Amino acid sequence: MMDQFKTSNTRGLIAVRRGVQILFFLITLFIGIKFYLFVAQLESGAAITLDRPPGVEAFLPISALVSLKYFLCTGIFNTVHPSALVIFLIICATALVVKKGFCSWICPFGLLSDHLAKLHLYLFKKQMDLPKWVDLPLRGIKYAIAGFFLWNVFFKMPVAALDQFIQSPYNTFADVKMLEFFTKISFTSFWVITVLLILSVIVRNFWCRYLCPYGAILGVISFFGMGKIKRDDRNCINCGKCEKVCPGRISIMEKAQINSLECSACLRCVDVCPRENAIGFSLLSGNAPMGQKRIALVLIAFFTVGITAARLTGRWQNEVTVDAYRQHILRSRMPWRIPAGIDPEKMEKMIKMMQTSKFPKTMTKQ
Repeated sequence: MMDQFKTSNTRGLIAVRRGVQILFFLITLFIGIKFYLFVAQLESGAAITLDRPPGVEAFLPISALVSLKYFLCTGIFNTVHPSALVIFLIICATALVVKKGFCSWICPFGLLSDHLAKLHLYLFKKQMDLPKWVDLPLRGIKYAIAGFFLWNVFFKMPVAALDQFIQSPYNTFADVKMLEFFTKISFTSFWVITVLLILSVIVRNFWCRYLCPYGAILGVISFFGMGKIKRDDRNCINCGKCEKVCPGRISIMEKAQINSLECSACLRCVDVCPRENAIGFSLLSGNAPMGQKRIALVLIAFFTVGITAARLTGRWQNEVTVDAYRQHILRSRMPWRIPAGIDPEKMEKMIKMMQTSKFPKTMTKQ
């Protein structure tokens, strides 16, 4: 069976995975900058020359979960954040083929974790891991967090509550609030992120390994997927190199097939193996071996086909109007609530007139 795995097809091609990571990071960066400029135009009152990038909804997983249950219960694909659900479904679909490949190939936090792991080696000169009696209980945190959200959305929220949440200002403008989390970060949030970064330097992949609920969901889905790491005991020399480089700290040498929820199909174990045909990643019974290039093509194909289908069926761009975004931003800038019957554009013009008049600045300070 394992004779079909030619490690020469994958060894030395870790650069392929890094290239895919950088590609999706640049796409994410482009989306973030474009959305920032879109919101900046709204805040300045200038003419809107940029379209809101739908891809920003990739950072709204709770909205995606609510939308998924709403769709399953009603058959309605809501138009508030449709691309959030599209992206979530694409990512879950990839887990059925290439394990948690999203985490190690696409997620920008995965790329950050890789670089923080390199910083760990630079500072400590060797890999330092938590003992298993500490590591195993901590791993359960991300599954507990994921379970909390899944239980509350899929088992506790009735359809009426789902609809109310979807149409609420909290959800409708969650993308703007998410941007403000970074552009107007609070003291507490800043230090929480700083502590997480420090912990990720000290403990390899701290966020991904112990806290990320997205990774927990993908891990459970991937358990039922087609892709698996398989090891041939006949060719394995038990050197242990595969386990040393595995970011999930999986016990590879003890098994013929790896079913761990922690496997992200990074193929580090395959790349470092000194023996040809000893270990490989394959689909189903092993008749469809996959190296770095094939995994890259599968992931890119999933996103390309999924997003294209969503565009063609009108389930990609949301239907929240620019005026609705402008009204929300105007309301958030006001120290008082704007009555529902007042036109936000007229209110904004009034504010500008006050700012350019001879009124004391304290009366118009935002």
